[in-house]
This record gives sequence, structure tokens and C-alpha cells, in this order.
Amino acid sequence: MEQVDEAVKDEREHVLAIGFRIMPGVSPLASISQSQHQPFPTPSPFSFSVASTRWSSRPLIHRHSNLFLRFLVLLFSFISALTLVTPSTNNRHHPSPSFTDYPELIYCFIVAIIALVYTAFQLFKGISDIAHRGILISDLTSDYLSFVLDQLLVYLLVSSASAAVPTIGQVERGTALRKGTIASTSMAFATFLVMTICAILSGYKLCKRIGW
Repeated sequence: MEQVDEAVKDEREHVLAIGFRIMPGVSPLASISQSQHQPFPTPSPFSFSVASTRWSSRPLIHRHSNLFLRFLVLLFSFISALTLVTPSTNNRHHPSPSFTDYPELIYCFIVAIIALVYTAFQLFKGISDIAHRGILISDLTSDYLSFVLDQLLVYLLVSSASAAVPTIGQVERGTALRKGTIASTSMAFATFLVMTICAILSGYKLCKRIGW
């Protein structure tokens, strides 16, 4: 039994000697302490700042492009409404046809005012979101409302412009109202095109928020 115990003891010492034989000329305890205290490489804060700047700049670019498109809708709808009202106010002392004599032009004028008010609100909200994030409405609610209202306004714009086109032939030639009707209809179609782009972008933004 004593011989067996000595053989087992020798074998254990041999295994420990092999385990601690890590590097020649270096103490095993020193190598273990060096491995425990070896610092991990820390990532550079510059890489995080570049990445965060890249990701934060993308939504800002989208907001600025959306504001620019909304401003174009505001401008075109204002011109569309103004060109219908101006001939009537200039010929106040001389009886002449007015846009109020044609239901189609009244409808076109009302839609232009609706587009003007709605786009002014969108512009105010967009500027407020850039200055103070989420000051008016939450992002999810805003995306839903923008998508639904943009689709509705696109339909109103294309229907009003289509209704105003046949009215141009009914207005007497050479009158200021005829020129104003042509200019208003052209601006209504331009407003429709820009508003269609806004509706597509709002739909893409909503799908990206919900599904992606």
C-alpha cells in the first residue's frame, strides 16, 4: 500500500510540474497574475462618435427634406388660392365674372385653403420637433395622422384640379378670371405632385416604424 501511495503522489507532482511549465525562465505564479491583470482593449470613443453622428444625421436630413416639400405645398396652395381671388378684387367697380359663380372654382379654392392650413400646421410641427423633440404629438401618432391626412389631401387636390379644368373653357376669353383659373389649376396640379411625394414618404416612414 505504501508503494502505491508513493506512485500516486509522484504522478500528481509530475502532472503539476507539466501544468505550471508555461514559459521558460518565467515563474508560473507570475504568468498567472499577468493573465489576470491584463487589461482588455477599450474601443476608441471617436468611433462611437462618428457612428452616432452618422445615424443621428440621417433622420435630420429626412426632416429637412420633408420640411422643404411641405413648404413647396404651402407656397403652391397659396398661389392657387390667390390667383382665384385676385381677379374678383381688382374688378370690384366693373361687373365681371367671379370665381364664386362657378361651383368648381369654389371647390378648388376651398381645397387650396385646406391644403394651406394643413401644410402650415405640418411645418410648425416639423420645426417644433427639430427644436424640441416630441413637443406636440408623439412620433407614432404623428406618423399615423400624417399618412391618413396626406392621402386625403392628395385626393382632394387631384379632384379639385380635375374639376377646374373643364371650367376654363366656360370662362369668357380675355378676362382676368380666365387667366386666374388657368394659373390656379396649374398650381393645383403642382401642389398635387409635391403632396404625392409627401404622402409616399409618410407611408414609407410609417411602414418602417411598424414593420422594420
